[in-house]
Amino acid sequence: MNKFKNPIVWLVISFVLILIGSVTASQFNSSGGDVDVSRIYFETPRGELSGLLYKPDGADNQPRPTLIATHGYLNSGEMQDAQAIEMSKRGYVVLALDQYDHGHSTGTTEKPVPFFSFWPHAIYDAVQYMYEQDYVLKDAEGNGLIAVSGHSMGGFSSTHAVILDEADFGDSGIRKIYTSLTMGSDYQWLKVMGLNEEDINKAYGPRMSGKVAGQYDEFFFDAAAAGAGKSVVKKNYVGTEEGQGFLGNPENPVAGKVYESNGGMRVIYQPNETHPWNHFSKQTTADAISFYDMAFADYSDQIKVGEGGQSWMFKEFASFVALIGFFILFIPVILLLSKLPFFNSIYTAKAGILPEPKTEGSKLTNYLLIVFVSLYPALFFSSLYGADVSGMRLLRQVSMIFIAVTAIIYVVSLIKNYSKNAKTGSLILLVLSIIQYVLLRSQDKFLETTPFFGAPTVNPIVYWALNVSVVMLMVAVCYHYVTKKSEGATIANYGVKANVKTIAASLATAIIAAAIGFGILFAVDALFKVDFRLWTVAVKTFEVQHFIALLKYAPLFFVYYFIVGMSVNMNTASEKYDGIKGYVLSILHFVGGLMLYLIYQYGLLFITGTAGYPGESLSSIIVIGLVPILMIAAIFNRYLFRRTGNIYVGAFINTLVMTMVTIANTTLYTIF
Repeated sequence: MNKFKNPIVWLVISFVLILIGSVTASQFNSSGGDVDVSRIYFETPRGELSGLLYKPDGADNQPRPTLIATHGYLNSGEMQDAQAIEMSKRGYVVLALDQYDHGHSTGTTEKPVPFFSFWPHAIYDAVQYMYEQDYVLKDAEGNGLIAVSGHSMGGFSSTHAVILDEADFGDSGIRKIYTSLTMGSDYQWLKVMGLNEEDINKAYGPRMSGKVAGQYDEFFFDAAAAGAGKSVVKKNYVGTEEGQGFLGNPENPVAGKVYESNGGMRVIYQPNETHPWNHFSKQTTADAISFYDMAFADYSDQIKVGEGGQSWMFKEFASFVALIGFFILFIPVILLLSKLPFFNSIYTAKAGILPEPKTEGSKLTNYLLIVFVSLYPALFFSSLYGADVSGMRLLRQVSMIFIAVTAIIYVVSLIKNYSKNAKTGSLILLVLSIIQYVLLRSQDKFLETTPFFGAPTVNPIVYWALNVSVVMLMVAVCYHYVTKKSEGATIANYGVKANVKTIAASLATAIIAAAIGFGILFAVDALFKVDFRLWTVAVKTFEVQHFIALLKYAPLFFVYYFIVGMSVNMNTASEKYDGIKGYVLSILHFVGGLMLYLIYQYGLLFITGTAGYPGESLSSIIVIGLVPILMIAAIFNRYLFRRTGNIYVGAFINTLVMTMVTIANTTLYTIF
């Protein structure tokens, strides 16, 4: 990390990576310029929808079969890159749609039940718009040659769109939807809306319809497992009553085989994939291409056929190069800003490196604390994120015990007139124990989606982060007063000591650096219509509502990045962790336990067919996205602490960048 001594060189490297990655990604995204990619917005009865429109050359003069593809609960339209690229280069018009209150789309209707506000009508509202466009092909009777496809909640939206279209057909005699292909969704949430399997299957009518049902999908395709609250198991959808009903109840149905039902054709693909894996899969993409080849076989004079020659993954890899450049960018920008007046106040006097623990007991304590702070964030992630009853009950009971114990210790220290350290330390621990208990009792309020905190998947992450922060601070206080203080440690050794000017300069530096980074992102989007991403890790452009949400969530996330960063600095303050070991330990502090969580969860799923935590579907997917983000945060924290002598720049830049990355990539309700 000392190689950042020449920030201009690294600034150039980051720009080169961003430019090369973005230009290359753009070339694959537009199929070498043969496809025009643009962002469109259009008004609907329920708000404003947006998406990336992929329009092949010649589509304005010769209308084409069209695909509308959309995403699931956690994502945005860009997650449909594979279908968008592969089908547009084969001659299809493609709209990669942001559903309401995701990405660049906004829902303006009231939301008595927010979850049912964004997906039921998103696809069909987009169908109504696309059907009216001149570049969308219709047959001689006026039926639309439009395919609808979606992943997860996008799959529900696609299926519901078919149901709505079939109902409209009864009045108009026109079907605007020609075919449908869903990924990672069964009928679970459609049934909650009051629909039954028979009516859903009947609505497909003469269309060709397909499903991609991953055998290791965390949510769907096994109603019995889902009903028992243990859905993360291996599935065989074609063997279920629902899957067979979709196929028309053939004898001994086989995945990948096409069956006739109700005048149309049906097929179920079952790749060995998890729920998010569908996005980043050559197999699923090949199945999709094959499906559309069959569905639009009568229009092969206007489109190309064949599964070969997939190129979407090259766009993803190029975007990953740009993503690396994006994160590298912040270090040289911060170092260059710090050469300016006022901004150079981010530097504080560096505290000396503390000696190694001398006794076997102190060494063992140090190792145990490292293990604990690494594992704790993962041990109770499912309880704090998913409100597991037994886990939360245990945490509250432990919290009450801590309150009683610290209260007794504090009272005894006053009566016996113990040292100032004992009195101060026990009082701080008592206060933190009470705060922790209040937090644990307030879980429902933190997890609730409200007009103020409108991101339903971010709320539980904030709640988890705050609880982890309080526990980490309790451990740090105890460790400091019991061990580190006697070794000569002060808060300066942990990067906490700083004056008001240093803190203000650190905040200003982080704001400007974040503005520069995201400004480059918007420039890349404007020029090349790509962003920075790899699979579930994405840095994408955002709207005003996301910036407003950032201002609301950032103070809470700052608590996490500040306290966990301080905990890392405390445990890496000795000579042993002066070099690369310090970075490794920093990463372990942030994500060590979470990585073990994923290994345990998915290792057992693939080996035995049942996950380590079979009831944890959404939370385990959230962890997949958290790990790389927090790894980067750990590196920022460690490097900037060692460079500036304090924790503030690292905490501020992590808060601004990582919070915006999180908010821009998921559901955000803005109108209730």
